[in-house]
Amino acid sequence: NEYKSYLRAMKLISVSDKLDIPEDCKVRVAKRIVTVVGPRGTLVKDFKHLQCELILNKKSVLIRVWFPNRKAVACVNTIKSHIENMFTGVRQGYKYKMKSVYAHFPININIVNDNTLVEVHNFLGEKFVRRVNLLPGVTCKPTGQKDEIMLEGNDIENVSRSAALIQQSTTVKNKDIRKFLDGVYVSQKTHIVE
Repeated sequence: NEYKSYLRAMKLISVSDKLDIPEDCKVRVAKRIVTVVGPRGTLVKDFKHLQCELILNKKSVLIRVWFPNRKAVACVNTIKSHIENMFTGVRQGYKYKMKSVYAHFPININIVNDNTLVEVHNFLGEKFVRRVNLLPGVTCKPTGQKDEIMLEGNDIENVSRSAALIQQSTTVKNKDIRKFLDGVYVSQKTHIVE
């Protein structure tokens, strides 16, 4: 019993981490809503679901959690990674390349509606047209290579989720997926500005 009370007494007072702001980015923090402005545009992210303190200094952002449990300690690094991804997004952007893979029936991909809607035709020879609306801020273009498209955007979450929606639209039903490997898959993850 004494040992248990001793363990309870070992509580952390606070956990914090500092994130440097790049030269060409501007950051605003208001009520745990972080706005990052860079050469490629603006990104806004809401961290109100996490109990943390975000303090904006001249050249850095301080992330602090008071009296945290294990999960709250993990949140500090998560928030840091999210903001780092926002910096990368507004400076370099994100580009995901996707390739269509097929054994017999060639998959045709059409990009319509001002590069925001992807149509997948002739998947496994089906007449049904799969339509995927891309998430806000994401555009799709052909790369110029056969059976390849690329998704571009500033928000890593929207780009990767759009790629996932396209991939999930071509799931093979009621067949052995080890044999039927047809689909549209992410082949490369890079930045728009290298």
